Amino acid sequence: MANPIIGRSNGQSSRPKEPKKANITPLPTRRFVAWTVEITLFIASSLVPYGLGVYVNSRSDIHRVPLNPVLVVTEKAIARPLALPVSYGIRNVAWPTNILWTLALLLPTSLTAWQLYLLAKTGSTIPKRWFGIRVVNAEGKVPGLSAIIVREGLGRWTVPVSAAYLLWRYSFVFPNLALFTSLTMLMILAEAKGWPAQKHRRSFHDQLAGTYTIDATSTFSGTGEQSTINEDDVDSSSTQQPTPTRSQGTNPNLGLFLVGLTSMIAVLSTLIGTQIYIQTQETQRRSEQTNSQKFIELIKALNPNNGVTNEDRQRAVLALGSIDDQQSIKLLVDLLVKETDPKTLDTIQQALTNTGFKAIPELNRMNQFLAGELESMGKSPNWELRQNQLILTQQVINKILAIYSGKINNIDLSNAQLGSQGSGEKSLFNLVLNNVDLSGIVLKSANLNQANFQGSRFRSVGEDGRWDTYDDIIADLSNAQLKQANFSNANLSRVLMNRSDLSRATLNKANLAYTRLLSANLSSAQLVGADLRNAVLENASLTSADLSDANLTEANLYAAHLARVSAIGTQLAYANLTKTDWQGADLSEAYLDYANLSNANLSVTRLTGASLRSANLENANLRNADLSRADLREANVAGADFQGTILFVGKQSPADQFVETPDLGSQNASVKGVDFSQAKNLDPQQLAFICTQGGLHSRCP
Repeated sequence: MANPIIGRSNGQSSRPKEPKKANITPLPTRRFVAWTVEITLFIASSLVPYGLGVYVNSRSDIHRVPLNPVLVVTEKAIARPLALPVSYGIRNVAWPTNILWTLALLLPTSLTAWQLYLLAKTGSTIPKRWFGIRVVNAEGKVPGLSAIIVREGLGRWTVPVSAAYLLWRYSFVFPNLALFTSLTMLMILAEAKGWPAQKHRRSFHDQLAGTYTIDATSTFSGTGEQSTINEDDVDSSSTQQPTPTRSQGTNPNLGLFLVGLTSMIAVLSTLIGTQIYIQTQETQRRSEQTNSQKFIELIKALNPNNGVTNEDRQRAVLALGSIDDQQSIKLLVDLLVKETDPKTLDTIQQALTNTGFKAIPELNRMNQFLAGELESMGKSPNWELRQNQLILTQQVINKILAIYSGKINNIDLSNAQLGSQGSGEKSLFNLVLNNVDLSGIVLKSANLNQANFQGSRFRSVGEDGRWDTYDDIIADLSNAQLKQANFSNANLSRVLMNRSDLSRATLNKANLAYTRLLSANLSSAQLVGADLRNAVLENASLTSADLSDANLTEANLYAAHLARVSAIGTQLAYANLTKTDWQGADLSEAYLDYANLSNANLSVTRLTGASLRSANLENANLRNADLSRADLREANVAGADFQGTILFVGKQSPADQFVETPDLGSQNASVKGVDFSQAKNLDPQQLAFICTQGGLHSRCP
């Protein structure tokens, strides 16, 4: 390092001492503090609008819209490498939340771009300027945009974060995010300190970009010439180095050797790759020719006019099933709906089943064609024939799905006709897939009425072998017809079932945690003991459903229809029940602690013995509801309508007045400390009860 030269002027000038004032705090310390401020500004620019969006989204009085598709893609892109659970499907959020969360994405991006631009053009970001830090190249000039992209994008972040991620991802601590964060910070700090063996340690990102971090009040010359900086003016991890000359640099012959070696490897790789491609294409062409010849010979063997016996035709059918050729599958599917001999039909079904999932697209095509024919022709003479042909396709699909359990990921049976044609109609074919692994199957808009899926799994772990991570294999049953289907004890966790018709379906003890059931129809469904934690049931219809002993903790039932529902002993703590309609429902002994029931319709609802502690009943309709023995302590009842509401036994109907109770006090609602000042339509008896039981009201003595 060049020795600094400090000019002398008999002590009359104080200008040479000005840089000393800027170096009271060591440069490494100021550099670290400036970096911390940069990171803090980046995080705050994202967290502030995100937090505001979360708060706005918690308000029930704001119009809700689908989440921005860009945010959905971003969420999945972040969740996938970090093994985080993904919010499958598009959820509804308050409309300002969409804007705020988009800002949470754009603001840090814009701030980072602006800071990098300043660093490239001036040598300092705003925090670096505050703390007197400057980044220069070997000539002492501003580094430029390309050097800054290499310095910050590659050296400071990509290399250390990638190294930390690879160590974390393929270690036993995966998917512990706290350890990944700690490992990332260690890698970043290690990168900033440089190699300990160096005489003057210099950060890796500075070495990579050919930059130096110096005191902004000093001047710098990377060529070893005289400068006016002191030893403390340069960060110890970025000490200036002389610009290499030819004698100091690497051997040019070594560079030529490396270039030649790289070129040779590239040429050889291209030649080998080309040869492999040509050989693969040739093998594929020969295989296709062989299959075509076999196919032609087997077609002749299938022609009854050639005098072949039924046994010969059956052998030809089995041979067709062994040919790895799409035209063979198409021929088998066509034969399935044309053949009349029962034994030959069984053989065709066996051949298609042996073909496996490759037969699904053709079977689904024929299945939909026959279903369309049945729907259009009505009760014509050919109706029964078409019905039998449709059943044949359904049977083969059923067999394939049952046999290849656990290998069904991404099998597309959208719009398939695998159930009864109409509600209440007894189907001639019932899809039976009990205790089968159907993870990843796509059944969008499929007809699965009266199907049996008892104990089946529609979700499984992915390659990492862990639940609730990015690669979980999830089925899609959106818009499916599932009337009277049986899903008892089935695993439907996180499955997409938006707008599906599950009316009169049986879902007792089914796992529906985190399942998306937006606008689904669950009218008269049986959900006894079902796990619906965190399930999304916005705008769903559960009229007359049985939710007894079900667990809906933290479930989202915004604007759901729950009239005449039986929810005895149901867990609804922390659930979002805003604008729900419970008219005539039975919520006896239900747990509604901290639930949001604002603007809910609870008229004529039985809430006997229900726990409503800290529940939000703001503007709820409680007319003629039975709240005897209910626990309302710490609940918010501002704006709630209590007209005709039963809070104590004395308010019972005249028909029940003759019933004697051993302890009248135990039949009363717990209202101690509850503020009824803003409640609506309280009659004198209710008010007297509230005041005597410790409730709060402006008219209480």
